[in-house]
Amino acid sequence: MLYPTPLLCRAAPARLLLGPGCSRWLSLSCPRQVVMPAWVINRYGQNNVLRLANNMVLPFIRLPNEVIIRVHAASLNPIDVNMRSGYGAAALNIRRDPLKIKTTGNEFPLILGRDVSGVVMECGLSVSCFKPGDEVWAAIPPWKQGTLSEFVVASGNEVSLKPKGLSHTEAAALPYVGLTAWSAMNQTGGLNQNNCAGKRILIVGASGGVGTFAIQLMKAWGAHVTAVCSQDAKSLVTKLGADDVIDYKSGDTEEQLKLLPLFDFILDNVGGSTEKWALHFLKRWSGATYVTLVTPFLLNMDRLGVADGMLQTGITMSTKAVKHLCKGVHYRWAFFTPSGIFLDEIAELVNSGKILGYLHFC
Repeated sequence: MLYPTPLLCRAAPARLLLGPGCSRWLSLSCPRQVVMPAWVINRYGQNNVLRLANNMVLPFIRLPNEVIIRVHAASLNPIDVNMRSGYGAAALNIRRDPLKIKTTGNEFPLILGRDVSGVVMECGLSVSCFKPGDEVWAAIPPWKQGTLSEFVVASGNEVSLKPKGLSHTEAAALPYVGLTAWSAMNQTGGLNQNNCAGKRILIVGASGGVGTFAIQLMKAWGAHVTAVCSQDAKSLVTKLGADDVIDYKSGDTEEQLKLLPLFDFILDNVGGSTEKWALHFLKRWSGATYVTLVTPFLLNMDRLGVADGMLQTGITMSTKAVKHLCKGVHYRWAFFTPSGIFLDEIAELVNSGKILGYLHFC
């Protein structure tokens, strides 16, 4: 499945309601029963489980490293759609409640949304990098309450100052896909601005949010990029800097790739049958790496339970890694990683004009 560009939703003006006809600003670090609207689900299912709740209790600071952000814009990603249906619930609930103190279903009402751009309202005692009034952006981890609300709490190390050249709406399109691509290319794949010059990069599923960001990141670091996408997206990925474009609808992708030199790195945003043929196009015994973002990690735990799911995941990953290492290439899985530090680096690229965002509105 291709990763689409995030869908943006504009937040309504914030208001703290104390009762009928009465509203005023309060400190959000105290657990007072003031409420806000938010898009929530009370059970897993299809779109009909999503509802607008007007009585969600405002979040408050629980830890000294947290900040409260007034949401100006938020976006939806495929992970939100999947979470609505219960994807990853077993693993995410363990992360929310490691000791299993709470009862089953305690995650509800669950607020979706990972991306946020907004203004800091209050900071915990140990937060020194931000102050009230700062314009910031962040990607909230999926085990926390999301951003489709008036206010959201984030750890200070998940937050970064918003790029100056972007509106809040534009900024809210980038954090989750940007950090996912950064995790795959840099943290997992080992690529950086000092070692990418001249390297050949293949991006499968290049027209989605992660793919379009990855194209720009690799071009900013000096790599040669080949993008696999549909003909409809050819002009987009070319505009973003792709050197070669393979239209998977116009013919056999493998046959088209055989006409090109081998690659140093492959990013797979699609999964499925792609894994069966993609690794054949890596340069063997040269440190070439295949990284996929489509893994069975969360599905295994949903299907088998946490313990057996982790065991099955470990066996699958290690088996594939060893198998391909014996053939002279590296095989790895990558995951979204929340990080204010990486967002700082992304913000520098945005401010310098090397990264652009593309918006689809709901």
